[in-house]
Order: sequence, then structure tokens, then C-alpha cells
Amino acid sequence: MVAGWFTGDGDGFRLLGTRCSACASVFFPREDVFCRNPGCPGGGELNEVPLSRRGRVWSYTDSRYRPPSPYVSDPELSWEPYALIAVELEHERIVVLGQTVAGITVADLAVGIEVEVVPGVLNEDEETTWTTWHWRPTEVTS
Repeated sequence: MVAGWFTGDGDGFRLLGTRCSACASVFFPREDVFCRNPGCPGGGELNEVPLSRRGRVWSYTDSRYRPPSPYVSDPELSWEPYALIAVELEHERIVVLGQTVAGITVADLAVGIEVEVVPGVLNEDEETTWTTWHWRPTEVTS
């Protein structure tokens, strides 16, 4: 888990971004040092904000190969392809990249369909579960 990037469980799960108090620009991943908007009039205070739970698919692709290090992957296990989607958030209108939930492939996706953010697992072993976010089409309920 990347500390400070998301919070909550179930329907309360949200990605966390930051908003500049001077220009209202929203950032994800969060920005905690300075406003990245070159047009910002003064670089205001950056405040944590929960982001929209829903958005629309902006683009998508699939990952059919095992990525190289430093990605954590056991070369002894079989590789399972997964879909990656770029989602334009409903209110903030920024694009956030992430994996889809298990079982959703590029055949299930189309530009413009509505998706929602849900908790997910990036990797796990006997001692640790690394959590992340996944995107799920809103017509899929499990």
C-alpha cells in the first residue's frame, strides 16, 4: 500500500488526492510540496481531498507480459494477463490509471463506460498483503 493514496473499505473506499487552495487544481497521485499547475497564481496550500468514486473509461489496454524488475513478481508462478484502464474521474475530470478487477478483460471494456474504484490486492505472500485500487464496471456487482 502506498500510504495516503487511498482510504476506507467497501462503499467508503476512496482515492485521496490534493487540491491547491489558490487555483483549485486537483492532483493524483497526491502532491504535498507545491502546486504543479504552471498557471497557478501563487501556489496555495495543498489540502487532502477524497476523489470521485466513479468515472468513465478514457482508454484501456491489456498487459500480456511479465513486467521486469522492480515489479514484484514470482518468476516460478504462471503469468496472468490483466487489463489496465485510464479513467476520467466524474467530478475532477483528471485521468487516473489502474488495473481492472479480476475477471474483467479488454473484451468487457469500451471507451466511455462507467466504472467505480474498489479496493484491490496488488500482491501478497504469507506475511504481507499489498493493497491498491482497482476499477470495476458499474454494471458488475461482485
